[in-house]
Amino acid sequence: MLTLTSGAVQVIRTVTANPELPPDTGIRIESGTDGSDALRLSVAPAPEAGDQVVEEEGAKVYLEPAVAVMLDDKKLDAQVDPQGDVAFTIAEGTEI
Repeated sequence: MLTLTSGAVQVIRTVTANPELPPDTGIRIESGTDGSDALRLSVAPAPEAGDQVVEEEGAKVYLEPAVAVMLDDKKLDAQVDPQGDVAFTIAEGTEI
């Protein structure tokens, strides 16, 4: 199962902390639309049917079924640059 680094947990919790968002709001990762290996990441109010749910310390990540298989042994990390832009990265489970 995908695991989250402490950096990813912190960023996801910050992104989904708006009190106007539904309580189950998380980050959803799904396949790209063009058939490439690219992944799309978005803020989602809840998981979609069939999604695998990864939750760590209140940070929720929803994985489309095919993506869940692809990321099964990976780690999700996130960094915020000095301009406030967020970059998510996926690495092998032992690299981060």
